[in-house]
Amino acid sequence: MINIQEIDGLKIACGINEEGFVEGRKNLVFIHGSGNDHTVWKSQYNAMDKDYNIAAVDLPGHGNSEGKGEQDVQAYVEWVKKIIGKLGFKKPVLIGHSLGAAISMTFAIKYGDMLSGIVPVGGGVKMPVNQLILDGIRQDPSSVIALAAKFAISKKNRERLTDCLTDNLSSTNPEVIYGDFLSCDRLDITEEISHIRTPTLLVCGDDDKMAPPALSQFMKDRIPGAELMLIEDAGHFAMLENVKMFNRMLKDFIDSLPFENTK
Repeated sequence: MINIQEIDGLKIACGINEEGFVEGRKNLVFIHGSGNDHTVWKSQYNAMDKDYNIAAVDLPGHGNSEGKGEQDVQAYVEWVKKIIGKLGFKKPVLIGHSLGAAISMTFAIKYGDMLSGIVPVGGGVKMPVNQLILDGIRQDPSSVIALAAKFAISKKNRERLTDCLTDNLSSTNPEVIYGDFLSCDRLDITEEISHIRTPTLLVCGDDDKMAPPALSQFMKDRIPGAELMLIEDAGHFAMLENVKMFNRMLKDFIDSLPFENTK
């Protein structure tokens, strides 16, 4: 169900457990990527709803949340921190895709003591966006969205998922998508990445052309104790392209973490 909280004068939405939060469960916060909303995680929260307390965030300007979005990853980190506080979650695991991966890692760098773990999916210490894409999302958004949706999905999964992803992106204001892309383009946590002490599972599709596996390997080599899992037959949206493998890896990681939540 959709939970609405007022934060800094804006109505911010999250998809949460149908029965609400339950004492004694681990807390998970899912963070979508550029131009998306919480529904990109539907194959995860529908499958895990009975096992964990779940909040799948709509960042400001996305999905059911008010606002105009942001143009900096750190600004989104502060929103996620406020959302976690409003929900009353203690020691959550942050699971973030693309822009959401950048948010989860930047959060861990600044506020790592608040977390039990992070799962960056399809991320990197730098996530440059071609200037033609930045210009195009303002000038001809439908063409850029169609191209991005196709390029993001592994060839074998395009027929099944491209239309769904295109619809999801098309529902977001192009100016918000521009801000998301700009946030990614400005990201550079090359030096700070080794400061992460939060348990980390890095996930990447083995056919991810937008954030290739080499970027996740680079991070694994620099985050102490980090694990790296490649999802077979998947591109940039690994959590949608190979749901069974992704969910198994995610659940194994979450269940391996010590129980620290007090909610």
